[in-house]
Amino acid sequence: MAISREEVEKVALLARLQLDDAELATMTEQLGDILAYVELLGELDTAGVEPMAHALDVCDVFRTDAARESLDREKALANAPKHDGKCYRVPAVLGES
Repeated sequence: MAISREEVEKVALLARLQLDDAELATMTEQLGDILAYVELLGELDTAGVEPMAHALDVCDVFRTDAARESLDREKALANAPKHDGKCYRVPAVLGES
């Protein structure tokens, strides 16, 4: 599949690239080569190939999400500069409280 100079100019415009005449000629040739290679890949028989979402095997590195005991309220509030016995006390941000 060949790509025209006008199509490369349109892609450059959409990508907000300013290309001079030499760069346009180079990009036209290089994009044409890329499209030819993709077209060549399209000729391969992939009927027996399983589709994949990633080129490498990806494993989950996170721990399992399991319920466990929480920190009790007294220990959680022990080092708070201000608290009311139930919650942390912080300065009002949006007005008086």
